[in-house]
Amino acid sequence: MNGLGGLNRSPNGLVIGLVQLQLPVVVTRQDLARQTERIVSLVGKARRNLGTMDLVVFPEYALHGLSMDTNAEIMCHLDGPEVAAFKAACIEHRIWGCFSIMEANPGGNPWNSGLIIDDQGEVKLYYRKMHPWIPVEPWEPGNLGIPVITGPRGARIALIICHDGMFPEMAREAAYKGAEVMLRTAGYTAPVREAWRFTNQSNAFCNLMVTANVCMSGSDGSFDSMGEGMIVDFDGTILAHGTSGRPDEIITAEVRPDLVREARRGWGVENNIYQFGHRGYVAVAGGAGDCPYTYMQDLVRGSYRLPWEDEVAVTDGTRCGFPRPTRTYAG
Repeated sequence: MNGLGGLNRSPNGLVIGLVQLQLPVVVTRQDLARQTERIVSLVGKARRNLGTMDLVVFPEYALHGLSMDTNAEIMCHLDGPEVAAFKAACIEHRIWGCFSIMEANPGGNPWNSGLIIDDQGEVKLYYRKMHPWIPVEPWEPGNLGIPVITGPRGARIALIICHDGMFPEMAREAAYKGAEVMLRTAGYTAPVREAWRFTNQSNAFCNLMVTANVCMSGSDGSFDSMGEGMIVDFDGTILAHGTSGRPDEIITAEVRPDLVREARRGWGVENNIYQFGHRGYVAVAGGAGDCPYTYMQDLVRGSYRLPWEDEVAVTDGTRCGFPRPTRTYAG
């Protein structure tokens, strides 16, 4: 049930629009300005497309394209003209928006950052991609954790970016911090299509959480992005899916955060987000609340090491044309 794509919004519904944006080519400041204007125009399209829409979501790389160019000339700043234009568009069209920027980092490589801006033009969520798609992406690993905000219509919302969603720990962290809806923006291309689909569903089901996911679409002459806007209900059911991959199509659905809350409180079987920390509560009061997972303990200690660690072939970005790094991560 998705309210006919949000046309019939219920009193407790949240209507989300996912923009399968045409993949751009951005090389110069002038290209960046043109693409900013294009995104702003599509915020207007989203509002005209569906008057009930609460939140419009643009994919990762919507502003910069897939070149992986770290040229300082086209990197963005939170107080720069691109973000200012996004804020103005959200105010003008009375809508919340989720946007992607490649953000200048004075201490290292740029960050791959995501923003959620409210209908008053305020940045409510600011996130830096935790897991760049290595070895292909050169971005600095994020250091802000996974923020969760109260978004439109009172929904608790988190944002992760692309490859983040391949790590089940990311979705679990978002849910653990209270997210009822998790956005996942991406620039993925067709080889990842099946993994994209089943991880979007598993992230939802394993955490009793709605996931709303969208990639870039179309070709830039080198890469072919796939669109694949997907809105998945908390039981893993796909509510809406842009299977055609048509560029600039906006995939919409109504989701129900109130039913997420109800399931998290009322489900017995498969209430996995609760049961993870209360193992075997039928046998022992309150269940086991320990951490029996070696990889978690090792990661906290800073000693994460795979049994086949010394045999891993690709451990830097040199095969993709990036120099071997000399800095260590400062956190």
